[in-house]
Amino acid sequence: MHSETDTVRKILTELGDTWAIVGLSSNQRRAAYGVADVLQRYGKRIVPVHPKSETVHGEQGYPSLEAIPFEVDVVDVFVNSELAGAVADEAVAKGAKAVWFQLGVIDEAAYERTRAVGLDMIMDRCPAIEIPKLG
Repeated sequence: MHSETDTVRKILTELGDTWAIVGLSSNQRRAAYGVADVLQRYGKRIVPVHPKSETVHGEQGYPSLEAIPFEVDVVDVFVNSELAGAVADEAVAKGAKAVWFQLGVIDEAAYERTRAVGLDMIMDRCPAIEIPKLG
């Protein structure tokens, strides 16, 4: 069985470079904005997912995961824990390879459901903190 650290490394280095970031808008004061910038600097393609469908960091936004007309590898979730489970389920339906719940986003039932169908998942961690550690 992989440790959580192994799963973090796998998601960040092996599963693909297209990251749908749910909750990402052009609001520069929000954590998602800065995390998306870090992911881009490390070569990830970010896809903003927000009801406003704004273009962020030069990337076209979409109102939902379902509306994205191409495959995504990882779904990074910046919504409240109460809403995160539904996003995880949408990520499974979309065909993502992994789901990443940001710091403070916790839903144990969603974690179990997502892992049960074979997706990798991280909860309550931040890829912008983890990716520089990979060196």
